[in-house]
Amino acid sequence: MGIPTELRDAWVNKRQSYTNTTMLAASPIEKSILDSDNSIHEAVQSGFKAALVSGVAAAVPTVIACRAVPWAKANLNHTAQALIISAASVAGFFIAADKYILENARENSIGKQVRNL
Repeated sequence: MGIPTELRDAWVNKRQSYTNTTMLAASPIEKSILDSDNSIHEAVQSGFKAALVSGVAAAVPTVIACRAVPWAKANLNHTAQALIISAASVAGFFIAADKYILENARENSIGKQVRNL
């Protein structure tokens, strides 16, 4: 007991013709998914820029201090300097990315409330 091959082939051909055309309606959440992907991409870019700035801002005084300040010269080796600089960069990245994501989330929630009223 099954579908006869003629009916099955006709059904498959008809289904393929539907998928080849653009008769499919877009999902209502498709726009929000694309906006979300774009938002995440922009948040990463914003975080990367902030990480570069904070890394440079931490690197300059760290290197200068390790050459000029006697305590830093004696106690901060290259690994410690790298950890100080990378900690500042990581913090800058996450703070900027989180700020951007929260800003967009706030705009989306306010926009949804205005539309619902």
